[in-house]
Formats: sequence, structure tokens, C-alpha cells
Amino acid sequence: MSRSHLASLSLAVALALSSPFAMRSVHAEVPPPADVAYPGTVTIDVDATDTAQRIFRVKQTMPVQAGPLTLLFPAWLPGNHAASGPIDKIAGLEITANGQRLDWKRDPLDVFAFHVEVPQGVSSLSMQYQYLTPTGRDQGRVVMTPNMLNLQWNAVVLYPAGHYASRIQYAASVKYPAGFQAASALDVAGRAGDTVQYRPVSLDILVDSPVYAGRYFKTIDLAPGAKVPVRLNVVADAAKYLEAKPEHIEQHRELVKQALKLYGSQHYDHYDFLFSLSKQMSGNGLEHQRSSENGLGTDYFTGWDKKAGSDDLLGHEYTHSWNGKFRRPADLWTPNYNVPMQGSLLWVYEGQTQYWGNVLTARAGLRPMEASRDALALVAATYADNRPGLEWRALQDTTNDPIVARRRPKPYRGYQMSEDYYSGGQMMWLEADARIRKLSGGRKSLDDFARAFFGIEDGEWKQQATYTFDDVVATLDGVAHDDWATFLRDRLDGKAPLTGGLEASGWKLVYKDEPSAYAKAQMKDGNGAASFIYSIGLNIDKGGNVSEVRWDSPAFDAGVGTGMNIVAVNDIEYGKDALEDAIKAAKDGKAPIRLMVKEFDRFRTIDVDYHDGLRYPHLERIEGTPDYLTKILSPS
Repeated sequence: MSRSHLASLSLAVALALSSPFAMRSVHAEVPPPADVAYPGTVTIDVDATDTAQRIFRVKQTMPVQAGPLTLLFPAWLPGNHAASGPIDKIAGLEITANGQRLDWKRDPLDVFAFHVEVPQGVSSLSMQYQYLTPTGRDQGRVVMTPNMLNLQWNAVVLYPAGHYASRIQYAASVKYPAGFQAASALDVAGRAGDTVQYRPVSLDILVDSPVYAGRYFKTIDLAPGAKVPVRLNVVADAAKYLEAKPEHIEQHRELVKQALKLYGSQHYDHYDFLFSLSKQMSGNGLEHQRSSENGLGTDYFTGWDKKAGSDDLLGHEYTHSWNGKFRRPADLWTPNYNVPMQGSLLWVYEGQTQYWGNVLTARAGLRPMEASRDALALVAATYADNRPGLEWRALQDTTNDPIVARRRPKPYRGYQMSEDYYSGGQMMWLEADARIRKLSGGRKSLDDFARAFFGIEDGEWKQQATYTFDDVVATLDGVAHDDWATFLRDRLDGKAPLTGGLEASGWKLVYKDEPSAYAKAQMKDGNGAASFIYSIGLNIDKGGNVSEVRWDSPAFDAGVGTGMNIVAVNDIEYGKDALEDAIKAAKDGKAPIRLMVKEFDRFRTIDVDYHDGLRYPHLERIEGTPDYLTKILSPS
């Protein structure tokens, strides 16, 4: 080989080794998880007392052996369906052994992995670091306030690679602020002052057992006298928000009863709703097998209107104890929190949960029959008239959205689509329910599927039973024989509409010039927001900012875009009433509706040629057909 060729080869090798692709061959490998017990018990101690600066301070002690060790921060989070672990908020990591500080290196290709070399003679590592929780909503979900906190273990734990999460034991403790009471699915082993020690559990159970704690705290027994306790643990911004009317509490107890009638089983040894009522801590809804995280506004109890009813959040998250936690789609189950998940069956995991959450909320009386129908009308209208994205994107593809969009807001959601497997799935399962009832002459329903599919093995809660598409089809066929594979695929792949369940259940979608009582209550909760999405094509916040434009609506076709600010309507300062009056007036005339809009530093007038008046979704009975919907929403 000539010197020139040798020099060229040396340069090529040097460039190759310096390229990002070469790092794949030289960086330390992350050991894959194995179904092997990790030796010893890891201790994790969290100091949660700094609610002013909103910092969780963490210490871990981990038994180890000499040699290379990889520590993992959870990336793929159950219930989030994406690699959304808040690794950016971990700071101050120090690792020591026998009093000596050890160097660590973050993996250049997997930033959730930290490599450390354990010296000979070392049997235990000590780690300390901080989880710097968001101090504003622009940084993420606020989880600490002066009066409450939400501790999610996945946000504060580092765990050893190379093992299933179920094979790593953890002994956890938390020091809470003075005067705080805490609730979790974890069992308490002991207390010392403000510090609570929890009984050791495997990592998968630890991560599945978050904590809500607060100064203003109340526990409500939702299953008095039952062998398996179910509790509603509430924290609030102030004591007054904890006051609830007896009949409202009774509806929550009925929610538990109706769920047990539906599934015929309990896959937990006790269940704890963790519920925050706050304007300070961010809202939340996240499922766990023995608990759930739920967060709504302060007036959930004090502003209760029995005619409008309550939110379906508790019913949704409770359902997940069966659907998603006890039985989980096979491609969503992973052996630890750093193996990628796949969401191909989220239309079951979330879609059927969305269906049952609304149905159980109705059956419990938490949402009255009329309000339940009105709530369904809003969902049906979405898939009848506000999802033009279904022309180019199938419902099945939206199961990729947690990874694609990471739950970031979208400017034209109806056209882009989002996580439509929730409500689109709800509509599909409504049609399946009506179909079963028709096929069986009313003798069977989707209730029978729920019991056969999720109600198995009563009393088992540690098992993670997975399922596939074929399992779903086989169980449906066992309830009522039909070509269920084609039925599901046609709707998932965009070959059939998602609104067929309405007429199949004896009702139809219509539009009226007045919103339903339920819709009015929803708009009231929106603090001045206005919805004209099915008329002119706009949703607008109280400040006049356009939050949504319906694709190909009159406003969109005229040039109105999301993010614009409406300053005036027909030369009158914008207000909800001003636009409402303009839409009413245009119905009887030919003149367009004039919108003065502000776009950045520009003002201009947009003429919207719309003359069909106000339109709000409602449901109406189809006379002469079976009314399956009323049966579906009625108590068992």
C-alpha cells in the first residue's frame, strides 16, 4: 500500500471514529432487561418538604457488585404511552462508594442511561440528586404547591439496568411537610415524625403507586363495610373545597358498585382514588392498578350542579384498573421503563375505557341521563363534522400520536388529528354495544364482553395479563357471533364512519340554535370561552383569541386562522354576545359577518359569508327503533 493510500485510509478511519454513527460501536451498551432478581433491596428516601422552591430531594442506597453498572431513569411511562420521562428535571447527581465520589457518564445515545464503574471491594452505592419540579406551567405539570404535592416515583427513581422492573425490590420513605397527610396505594410500614416508611415492593408496583399529600385532606369511604376497601382521598387548596353533599358522595359510592357489577371482579387488594381540587397544582388523570391520579378544579364538590352532573374522570381512571392495568395490550407491556412501547391497541386500552368511563358515570347518577346524552352529542358531532382529518388519516394511525406529538397542542386539531383513539374509540365501542344487543335480541351487550375479557381471575392484582387483536375478536365472537375482525378494521382503517353507533342505538344527531344545558355548563367552566365551531367554525377564549378553527368551515375558508385575536364583530367590540348576535342577524340577510382580527402587529377585516345561524349538537330519538342507548346508560 502506498503512503498516500495509507494516509487517506488513516484519515477516513479518524473521521469515521469521530462521526456520530461511530459512537454506536464505542459507547457502553445498556444491558437488556432479564427476568432475574436483582440482589438485595434498594432504598429510596425522598424529602418532599421544600414546597416553596418546589424541589424533591432524593437519596438512594443500592446494593452492587464490582464492575460496570448502568442506572436508568424511566423514559417510557405507563399511561403516557411515550418516552416522556422528565429527565431534564434531574439535577445534582452524585454517586459515592465507601465515602469516595465516583465518576458517571451519561450514555450519548440514550440520555436516560448513566454508566458508572463500581470499584473492587464496594458492595453499596449511595446516590443523591434533586428532582426540580416545574415552577410554572410553561415548564411542565405543576406538582408542588404550598398546600399539596403529587409525588410520582418514576420522576425520582434511578434503577439498575439488566433486570425486569418486577424483579427489583425497593424500600421507600418520604418526609412530608409538617401538617400534610398523604395517600398512596403503598402500604405504610411505620412513621417517624413527618417521615413515612412504606413496605418494600418491586419497582413496577412502586412506580404504579404515586402519592398525593396535602394540608387540607379528607378521606371518604366509597365501599363501607366491604372486604376490599375503596377510598376517595381528596386534597384541596383550602378546607372549604372539601365539603361535599351526602347525595353527591352517594353517587361516588354508586360508581364503585356499578363498576363491580360490570366487571364482576376486583384486581386490587384495596383501591385509592387520589384526587386534587386545585387552581394551583395542575390537573391530572393517570391510571394505576390500585389507585389513580385525578385532578380537577376547586369547585368539584362546592359547585356541584346535579342537573349538569360531574366529570367522568373518576369513572375513566377507575376503569383502567381492569382495562390497561390488569389486562394490557401485548405491545404496550414492557419489562422495564426503558424498553419502547407500541400503542396499536390503544383504541381498546383508552377507547373502551373512554366508553365505560362515560357509561359508568351515567349509571352511577354522577351524570344524569339527559346530561349523558348531551355529552355524547358533543362527541358524536366531533366525528360527524369536525374531524376532516379522517379523510387522510385513519383512527388506527392516531395510536402513534403520543410518540409523534408528545401531547403538544396542535393548531388545526380537527385536520391534523390527535389522540382520537379515545373518543373515536368510544364511538366505535358504542356501535359494537348496539350491534351485540341487536344480534342477541337484547339478551347480551358489551357488558358481557367486559366481564369475559377484564373480569377474569377475581382477586388477582399482581398479574399483568396481556392481549392481542385476535383475543379481542375472539371474545366478541364468544358474546355474539359476527365478523368482528372486519367490523373493527373497517372503522380503524377509515373504511366505515365512526358515528354508526348513534342510529344503531336508536338516536340521531341534530343541530339546534341553543346549546344543551350540559354544553352551557361546559362553556361556563371555560371561564368565558365561546363555541361556534359548528356554525361559523370557531372556538374562542374569553380574550377573543381563536383557539380552534374548523377546517374548511366558513371562517377557515374566509381566512381566519388559529391564534388570531378577534377585536371586533360588525364594527362592535368583540364579545361572545356580539358574535352570537351577528350570526343570528346573518341568518336573515345576505351581508357577510365582518371580523376585525389582530394578527401579530397587523389589523385587518375578514368577511365571513355564513347564513345558517347558530348550530349546537343534540340527540333526538328515532321513533320506531329500539332505544339501546337508554338501556346502556341506565344502572345495572
